[in-house]
Amino acid sequence: MIPRLALIGLGLIGSSIAHAAKRGNLVGEIVGYARSPETRATALELGFIDRACDTAADAARDADLVILCTPVGTIEAITREIAPALKQGAIVSDVGSVKASVIAQALPHIPKGVHLVPAHPIAGTEKSGPTSGFATLFDNRWCILTPIPGGDPDAVKKVEDFWRALGSNVDTMTPEHHDRVLAVTSHIPHLIAYTICGTASELETVTGSEVIKYSAAGFRDFTRIAASDPIMWRDVFLHNKDATLEVLGRLTEDIFALQRAIRKGDGEMLHDQFTRTRAIRRGIVEAGQDTDADNFGRYKGKKD
Repeated sequence: MIPRLALIGLGLIGSSIAHAAKRGNLVGEIVGYARSPETRATALELGFIDRACDTAADAARDADLVILCTPVGTIEAITREIAPALKQGAIVSDVGSVKASVIAQALPHIPKGVHLVPAHPIAGTEKSGPTSGFATLFDNRWCILTPIPGGDPDAVKKVEDFWRALGSNVDTMTPEHHDRVLAVTSHIPHLIAYTICGTASELETVTGSEVIKYSAAGFRDFTRIAASDPIMWRDVFLHNKDATLEVLGRLTEDIFALQRAIRKGDGEMLHDQFTRTRAIRRGIVEAGQDTDADNFGRYKGKKD
């Protein structure tokens, strides 16, 4: 499908794209770049890239598809760097969890004749680095495309076909709607996880050893999410500020309502709330978006 694929960033998502592409024999050559020489060496040793480059521009040169797999705060600098090396007809895409900011950062630097097709595969684990990727990460997971107005439809179709071939289901929406949806389904849950783990570590009446020793399933799930890459999540919140604050404001109101119900002993309100929200969980399971397969942090393969 793709004669030459360039991956800028060789962590969990970049390495998993490479593994899945090799599994499906989707590319002729995979060229990779990572800032760390050690990461580049590991990627070559593991064999999920065919060639490593010392700069992002060298990796992007003559590539048919360039995928930026780095934190969203780096997109502008990387796009500016690779722009002179991009050939006519090339497609530049990304995997960022925020889309409006990525487009604002990248689009001014995309040369005429090169196509920007933003994408976001909704799959991952709490692990990072080149040893963390695996070929099945995207199987039956959603990848959202947010085509830019006036973009080339053939380029969008190529990116859609590529992600489907990697194993993903594909949907499209506007960047703004994507950012609002992900604020609810991903960004705020991560913020809560980081917060509750921080709160637990600072409680004077509960020791750190007790938090670890007596962790129940709920807290364990929070700690898994809170183990995610701090640089990536710092950038997500800084670059999806408006949608995150909007959803966080609504969440704060709901928490105050629950706080009031507990204080007043309003068991009926609590029961109604918990009953209603169970439907969300049932819907996720019925949609096949929660299984014991290797995804969402339940990777059972070799540790880093």
